[in-house]
Amino acid sequence: MVGIEPKADRLGIEVRNPADGTVVGEVPVDSAEVVAARCRELRLFQPDWAAMGPQSRKVWLMRFKDWMLDNAERITDVLQSETGKTRADASIEVPASADLTNYWARNAGKFLCDDHPKPHSLLSAAKKLTTVYRPYCVVGVITPWNFPFAMPGMDVVPALAAGAAVLLKPSEVTPLSAVEFVRGWSEIGAPPVLALATGDGETGSAVVANVDFVQFTGSNRTGRLVASQCAERLVPYSLELGGKDPALVFADADLDRAANGIAWGGLFNSGQVCVSVERVYVESAVYDEFVDKLVSNVRRLRQGKDGDRYQFDVGAMATAAQRDIVNRHVDDAVSKGAKVLTGGKPTGVGTFFEPTVLVDVDHTMSCMIEETFGPTLPVVKVADETEAIRLANDSSYGLSATVWTGDKDRGQRVARQLEVGAVNINDALINAFSPVLPMGGWKHSGVGARFGGATGILKYCQRQAITAPRIPTQSRELLWYPVSRRRVKFVLSVMRAAAARGARRFGLGK
Repeated sequence: MVGIEPKADRLGIEVRNPADGTVVGEVPVDSAEVVAARCRELRLFQPDWAAMGPQSRKVWLMRFKDWMLDNAERITDVLQSETGKTRADASIEVPASADLTNYWARNAGKFLCDDHPKPHSLLSAAKKLTTVYRPYCVVGVITPWNFPFAMPGMDVVPALAAGAAVLLKPSEVTPLSAVEFVRGWSEIGAPPVLALATGDGETGSAVVANVDFVQFTGSNRTGRLVASQCAERLVPYSLELGGKDPALVFADADLDRAANGIAWGGLFNSGQVCVSVERVYVESAVYDEFVDKLVSNVRRLRQGKDGDRYQFDVGAMATAAQRDIVNRHVDDAVSKGAKVLTGGKPTGVGTFFEPTVLVDVDHTMSCMIEETFGPTLPVVKVADETEAIRLANDSSYGLSATVWTGDKDRGQRVARQLEVGAVNINDALINAFSPVLPMGGWKHSGVGARFGGATGILKYCQRQAITAPRIPTQSRELLWYPVSRRRVKFVLSVMRAAAARGARRFGLGK
């Protein structure tokens, strides 16, 4: 996710409301020594947390879920104060986090059960085979600024459900929501297996240097640094990075639904969503009609600093630097021949940027090849399905995509040709609300995935294989020393009979 975060001095970070610049809070910059000490403390309590089992952990997670819902209004106030979101955008984060907590708490026991795979041959049939899932001791979760409460809900909760302890490091731009998240865990009296580290990039580096698994969501640049640091320590990691998600609109689509869905899918949270629509390809037969509908939708949007009355549709950008990236992309497009049909510039107040529709764009423009992460919708006319798929795949990113068509078979066919981790047919963003599906990127959009049902918890575990005799044992296995020609030949014949077909089973050639 694109975004340049502010520098902090080594004492503390002032948190400001990007909509008006007012100071809304302050957090410390935790040193490497503080981070290391917190990890050591988490390691003291994690064994008991893991040993209590998923059903006992479920009790604490359900209490945490209740705390979220009971404190939703106050948390939403904090969210708005540090992000400049509208009330509608901000209010989604708490119930979404509660829903995910409910899912992981209720399913962890089933997901974490020992697995007993079926032996593949006669030789292994005499053994009881078991795969055991044991949590990493301390998981480091590093979250971005665009969803400062929901992102911990996505990644901290399944790690806790797995039995790991978690050190949460939020973005320095929006740390106050993470403070609330960790405070909630403490207020319900839960075991001290969730801790917070606030600060800048040095604090984040210290987190990576001290934990056993890293879940990172953020920019490609920082993701590469995290991956390099993890590789140096041989520590596993999962990265959810940038996106440049295409929308493909075909002539047989419901154009009203497509225009409504793409406007929301591209401008929700001011376009600051990793899976937001960032480029639109429309078949020529319906291009003009679709563009008219899209522009009409975008022009009607209300933008401003929201209170708690749900007055506005689009809020502020999280940082001035992010607003400037959006402005640069629009200016670059216009300088190369693109036209702005609505929006196209900062409002001059805070970090607001007008919701924008661009046409006559192509892949020489930064708005089509770099992640914008802002409220812009560049639209391209294409001749047919083949061109739409080719241009959609012409990207170094591969997070998700949307396909808009009235033909179910076409939707499935096109989806399977797109080089992305998720495809929404006649919908937008919905995969991000579905924990039973994997949420991960191809190409430069990441490594690994969150969610995905059982894998969403098991990724925070190490797999351990255990074998045990199924039948009474003797003093010596067939292949144990001393070597015996008769025993070895017998074992080889059994192996050959299991692996070969026809006459080869008996060593008789083809």
